[in-house]
Amino acid sequence: MRIHHLPGTDLSISDIGLGTMTFGEQTGKACAHTQLDYALAEGITLFDMAEMYPVPGRAETQGATEAIVGEWLARQPRDRVVIATKVAGPSRGFTWIRGGPLALDLANMRAALEASLRRLKTDYVDLYQIHWPSRPLPIFGATEYDEQDTRDAAAEIEEQLHALATLVREGKVRHIGLSNETPWGAMRFLEASERLGLPRIVTIQNAYNLLNRSFESGLSEVCHRERLGLLAYSPLAFGLLTGKYLTHSDPEARLNRFPQFGPRYRKPAIEPALEAYAHIAETFGLPLGALALGFVRSRFFTASTLLGARTLEQLKEDIDHAKVVLPPEALAAIDEIHLRSPNPAP
Repeated sequence: MRIHHLPGTDLSISDIGLGTMTFGEQTGKACAHTQLDYALAEGITLFDMAEMYPVPGRAETQGATEAIVGEWLARQPRDRVVIATKVAGPSRGFTWIRGGPLALDLANMRAALEASLRRLKTDYVDLYQIHWPSRPLPIFGATEYDEQDTRDAAAEIEEQLHALATLVREGKVRHIGLSNETPWGAMRFLEASERLGLPRIVTIQNAYNLLNRSFESGLSEVCHRERLGLLAYSPLAFGLLTGKYLTHSDPEARLNRFPQFGPRYRKPAIEPALEAYAHIAETFGLPLGALALGFVRSRFFTASTLLGARTLEQLKEDIDHAKVVLPPEALAAIDEIHLRSPNPAP
């Protein structure tokens, strides 16, 4: 485990983080607290959640993840951990969150944050992120941009940045970040913060794994030139990159239990790519999960690789695998597969 300084902040974070979106749905409170204890003992200091969690989003469980983490956090020295959470935006159909949510304006962001703080039993979060852009975009498995959107998205971004700046000034947020964002959106936030003298985004949390390297096409340069860090979520592509869907069918596994995620992770080109990466892993004497996590952790733009697990046993295995350092020959073999089968699960 490496602890490093996040550029542009006073935060020191672990380069492996714990994602929590299973807590309250696939993972009960007792197991979640055991996972949190184990992660902290292993040196993980970054814990990421969201107001809409757990996943899949439902009115009956919304907020349960933060509440579970909050009970645990109340027993920890607050300055020992970095707590990140997210505000849900419009356009995803979650009508049970703040009645919409209707907008990413100050009123909605303040309401969202204050509810998160109550659930988390803390008076501030270290990193507050916009979970997805308010403008319609091809994310979560979609691939085609709709050019019919004519709203002034730049003005929306300025309003969102002003709202986030207010929460920072109030002391409820230390730093701000984005999630599921594009190069255009990230640069608009950066430009607006410089022009208006407002807080600067410091992280981007996007999906990144062997089956989805679309981050490299534009956002990797943004990270390099603007000194931003990627919080890489889904580094195992919903468990596909453990290899378990190639060898057995666990009814409790996420893609079996929740078929609604199939359109993103059951595409025809995925299985051949998985088999090719599994062959590389075998060649180098590694589990497939170690190849996948070692790759994500090796990238220059990855500030932290976010692990998420249903059980403590899965988390232990994932942490062990994430510590593997891949040799250059393995990275070269990965790139050969990527050239033949680029981004089968965007």
